[in-house]
Amino acid sequence: MSRLEIRNLWKEYGQQIVLENISLTIAPRAFVALVGPSGCGKTTFLRLLLGQEVPTRGEILLDGQPLPREPGPDRGVVYQRYSVFPHMTVLGNVMAGPEMKTARFLGRRFGAARRAIAEEARAMLAEVGLAGAEDKYPAQLSGGMQQRLALAQALMMKPRVLLLDEPFGALDPGIRSDIHRLMQRLWNETPMTVVMVTHDLKEAFTLATRIIAFERRRDRPEERDRYGASVGSDIAVWPPRSAGGPTIWTSDYLPDRDDPILWGPTTGTTRPQGA
Repeated sequence: MSRLEIRNLWKEYGQQIVLENISLTIAPRAFVALVGPSGCGKTTFLRLLLGQEVPTRGEILLDGQPLPREPGPDRGVVYQRYSVFPHMTVLGNVMAGPEMKTARFLGRRFGAARRAIAEEARAMLAEVGLAGAEDKYPAQLSGGMQQRLALAQALMMKPRVLLLDEPFGALDPGIRSDIHRLMQRLWNETPMTVVMVTHDLKEAFTLATRIIAFERRRDRPEERDRYGASVGSDIAVWPPRSAGGPTIWTSDYLPDRDDPILWGPTTGTTRPQGA
C-alpha cells in the first residue's frame, strides 16, 4: 500500500512562511498533480514528501507511519533536469540503486547476485524502451531517452511513492507525448502512488486522477512572507480513472476557462489565481 496523510503541515524558513496548514489524504495508487503559480511551494511540498526537508509543524504519514526524515528507497524521484550519473553506462545507472542498497560499503555486488541485478535492470530498460542502449552513456542519449533512463532508475528501487518535479517540461511536444504514454502504462502496471508537480494544466488533466492547486489565500503586499500557500482547489478528474484501467486516455477534456472552481477569480494579469 502507499497511502499518504498530510496533517496540519507548515513549512517556514526563518520569518518566511512557505506552506501553511495543509491537510491532505492521498489514496494508494492515486496519481496527483500539483499545480499553481511559480513560488507557491509546490517543489517545497515535494521535497517534504521526499524527506529532503523537515516540516516546521505538522506531520506526514506513509501507510500510517511517520515519514522518515531523510530520502529512502520507498520514495523515488525524477526531476526536470536528468538525474542520472554521467560517468556510468545506461545499465550501470539502473543497477546503481539496488547495488548500493544491498552492498552499502562497497556499492557493488559480485557473482550471481550481480548477474541477477543486471538481468532485472535489463528487463526494466526494456520496459521503458531502452533495450539495446545498455552500454551507452547518458551524454549519448536524447533528452527523451535520458528521462526514460531516470524513470527506470527510480522504478528499479520499487518505490511505494514516485515523486515527479516537472519531469517532462524540457521535452519537445512529440517526445513529451511519448513519455506521457509511457508514464500512464508504468503507473497502471506498477503498485505505486504518484505525485507530480507541473505548470502544464493539459498535462495534469492527461495524467492525473486528482489535481491539487496551491495558492496564497491571504496575500498582503506589506507582509508577503508572513502568509504561506495552502490548498486552493482539490479536483477529482472526470471521468474517474484508476490504476489498472485503460492505458491511454486523452486530454480532450479541459474545464471551461471561466470555471471559478478551478481557475478562481482572475486579477488584472493573465495569470489565474487558482491554478
